[in-house]
Amino acid sequence: MSKATRTGSQSPAPHAADSHEMIRVHGARVNNLKDVSVEIPKRRLTVFTGVSGSGKSSLVFDTIAAESQRLINETYSAFVQGFMPTLARPEVDVLDGLTTVITVDQQRLGGDPRSTVGTATDANAMLRILFSRLGKPHIGPPSAYAFNVPSVRASGAITVERGAKKAVKATFNRTGGMCTRCEGRGTVSDIDLTQLYDDSKSLAEGAFTIPGWKSDSFWTVRVYAESGFLDPDKPIRRFTKKEMHDFLYREPTKVKVEGVNLTYEGLIPKIQKSFLSKDKEALQPHIRAFVERAVTFTTCPECEGTRLSEGARASKIKRVSIADACAMQITDLAEWVRGLDEPSVAPLLAALEQSLDSFVEIGLGYLSLDRPSGTLSGGEAQRVKMIRHLGSSLTDITYVFDEPTIGLHPHDIRRMNDLLLRLRDKGNTVLVVEHKPLTIAIADHVVDLGPAAGTGGGTICFEGTVEGLRASGTITGRHLDDRAGVKAEVRTPTGALEIRGASAHNLRKVDVDIPLGVLVVVTGVAGSGKSSLVHGSLVNGSAAAGTGVVSVDQGAIRGSRRSNPATYSGLLDPIRKAFAKANGVKPALFSANSEGACPTCNGAGVVYTDLGMMAGVATTCEECEGKRFEASVLDYRLGGRDISEVLAMSVTEAEEFFGAGEARTPAAHAVLGRLADVGLGYLSLGQPLTTLSGGERQRLKLATHMAEKGGVYVLDEPTTGLHLADVEQLLGLLDRLVDSGKSVVVVEHHQAVMAHADWIIDLGPGAGHDGGRVVFEGTPADLVAARSTLTGEHLADYVGA
Repeated sequence: MSKATRTGSQSPAPHAADSHEMIRVHGARVNNLKDVSVEIPKRRLTVFTGVSGSGKSSLVFDTIAAESQRLINETYSAFVQGFMPTLARPEVDVLDGLTTVITVDQQRLGGDPRSTVGTATDANAMLRILFSRLGKPHIGPPSAYAFNVPSVRASGAITVERGAKKAVKATFNRTGGMCTRCEGRGTVSDIDLTQLYDDSKSLAEGAFTIPGWKSDSFWTVRVYAESGFLDPDKPIRRFTKKEMHDFLYREPTKVKVEGVNLTYEGLIPKIQKSFLSKDKEALQPHIRAFVERAVTFTTCPECEGTRLSEGARASKIKRVSIADACAMQITDLAEWVRGLDEPSVAPLLAALEQSLDSFVEIGLGYLSLDRPSGTLSGGEAQRVKMIRHLGSSLTDITYVFDEPTIGLHPHDIRRMNDLLLRLRDKGNTVLVVEHKPLTIAIADHVVDLGPAAGTGGGTICFEGTVEGLRASGTITGRHLDDRAGVKAEVRTPTGALEIRGASAHNLRKVDVDIPLGVLVVVTGVAGSGKSSLVHGSLVNGSAAAGTGVVSVDQGAIRGSRRSNPATYSGLLDPIRKAFAKANGVKPALFSANSEGACPTCNGAGVVYTDLGMMAGVATTCEECEGKRFEASVLDYRLGGRDISEVLAMSVTEAEEFFGAGEARTPAAHAVLGRLADVGLGYLSLGQPLTTLSGGERQRLKLATHMAEKGGVYVLDEPTTGLHLADVEQLLGLLDRLVDSGKSVVVVEHHQAVMAHADWIIDLGPGAGHDGGRVVFEGTPADLVAARSTLTGEHLADYVGA
């Protein structure tokens, strides 16, 4: 084969297609961004840094990723777009050079009780096909091995409308794998009726003790009292047998209450639908506490917690059922799949092997496929979502990651870095929002936002290489090489909480004493058993009975766009009362969700116009000009300010305002002090919760819990979403908590927090069944000196020992 020879010495002119090597953003104004313009190189790894709340997520997720998704959605027909979420165009002048974006965020996986690691990925689907082909005895198609598919049988006459109509007999069978007793949940529940109502009272006297069931609610209490089935003035204990049956078990029945058509349903099925059909871990704390009081969950005696029917459990491949396979640690399951030599299903085995190997490669080999997805941490959920992208053949994609190192031990961060570089080397653009120096160090390009948070941020402070960032003088640059030293002197414990024989999940009958009155850090590689020990034995166990444990986890804050720091922290109550007292009116007037709401926008501040398949439009309410309150309410003042002006204040301004003078309100001042303590002084009181970053949300939860009268505080990775400069402030806060007489237990991977601890409990040595043991107990100095564990090695490198 001959090759064409080049005749001229001149290099050819660059192709027009090669001129699109940048993602160009000009004039971005989403959230707190101040007319930001930036050029991001394609097919490179770009890390976005800056303090929490500086605008990183606003630029990467709410501008670049959101616009890419919107443009892709617009390529579908109007009919298809009608079924898709509608996205508004971000506030930006020019967005050029975008490619298809795949977002891998920290959102927890669905809280459905039937959702597991296997169903959230493709692993379970492939296993079901495998067993339907090779399982002995053969019980049916893949659905016969699915615990979320019930068996269905039907027979009867159907009318076929083809030419002359005629009725024909038909039968229908579908074999499902769902356990009939627990309906695929793995647990069965019994309800303690004494926790639902006080039977000495009548319905009219407010017998219900269920959270949120108010006596004037149409949908709950009044439908029972005014249904006609029950006597609302008779104490529940005097109900007849029929009344009791109607009260507790009646099938859904249409009733009319004050001219409104409603559905009456027995109390027990209603409670099951309202509370028990949802994953317990995904419920709000006070609802979860009620469910734990009212309901006892026990492993299903019929399927022994496997969720599967008897037929699905009996069908096996090499003496292993699908229930056994899902219960295996993924590293063991991958080995078992490799041992299956069956040419008839070779492509399926290859795909399943690749999927399971991706779990191991990404550091999740310690999970099992039957692990409920609601129990995964934010970091684990994010890595589960990454699995489907690792083996992808797509290139020229933009991957967007939100702190992929969350929940990772320093030992695991290097593995994550390798994965990010591998995605880049396949020809993809990788954008990472990150605070960890180990990941910032591998960046080809760095964009640093700031200089501060909230209104003090939203500008580009630096663009360039990692070395350039170090020399730049920005907050990130100055703190990039920060190293906390090991404490010279540690506090003396005032006592200890004894944990004996802890065996939750992978723990191996662990005995450990947790010192009180000091700062204790529990650490170890991801999957070593830290959360099982702390949450299983300390927070929910008997070890801390009577000591008042306050747990601040990473669960998401639930709230609508009407929720804000003032409503979530309980700050708005004393503010409303202070306004009401100063003006001699009702407190409800000063709530945008109650009597004081602007009638035009119902207190939202904006009017939403739904445009069907196109993005809805939100316009500032002309009546209240976005202030959310009725005009007459704004005439009432406290300390010279109206309620809308107070909600527009930052925490720092409000702390000064309510601390002295005419507006002095000690209850409000105390809440504001706690918000300032956790580093949220820049937040405005009325900022919607939906606009807060992950780090801000966790610190808001911490500030709220600080008001509780607990002796032991348990924090789950409080450095999540925190900038290097903010970690210093967090350490100060932890010290203040301990010095005030509290005991603080922190599950953490950040070496600065480890070095600052008085006592370290290190679990390991590995993950899954390679972990579950205490491999070190002692001071950070002893851990560094011993270098006997992975944590010890990394901590010694960090402090330069």
